[in-house]
Amino acid sequence: MTLGPRIVIIGNSGSGKSTLAKLLEPRIGGERVDLDHIHWLDRVGNKRDETEAKAMVAAIASRPNWIIEGVYGWLAEAALSRASGLIWLDMSPAVCRESLVLRGPWRGAGADEHAAFLAWADAYWDRTTSTSFVGHAALFDGFLKTKMRFEHRASVAEFTAVLPCAGGAAFE
Repeated sequence: MTLGPRIVIIGNSGSGKSTLAKLLEPRIGGERVDLDHIHWLDRVGNKRDETEAKAMVAAIASRPNWIIEGVYGWLAEAALSRASGLIWLDMSPAVCRESLVLRGPWRGAGADEHAAFLAWADAYWDRTTSTSFVGHAALFDGFLKTKMRFEHRASVAEFTAVLPCAGGAAFE
């Protein structure tokens, strides 16, 4: 199975997207992009204009090698037409919650903002937007190239343990 040089990683907050992207980055080269840094301007709660955010993702997706990861399905979708592979980290609510609690507040968020963020992440399976389980399932089901879905940390660890370094066959 080949993922190719342009990979999108989706999943709930706390599912391990950033960690996996960091592990894949030296194996494919190119740029690793966290959609949080595109969606938010200087801090959580200060959103970038959606048209501008989509244009930024499309510009990155036009490059030859990259990993784009994030929870925002509407932004990930802007890269999918150029993506060679899609990974969905479909972790349990308990795994995501534990990761978020261990990570703590993001980009200067206060206690109230962090609590609201945890509640938002917990609602991933209840929402029906592109930034939800339902939204990610639709992106995954509609993607016609190489795709992988991981539901357990152990499966991700097994996958990354056998990956070759940059230039290896698994990514070409």
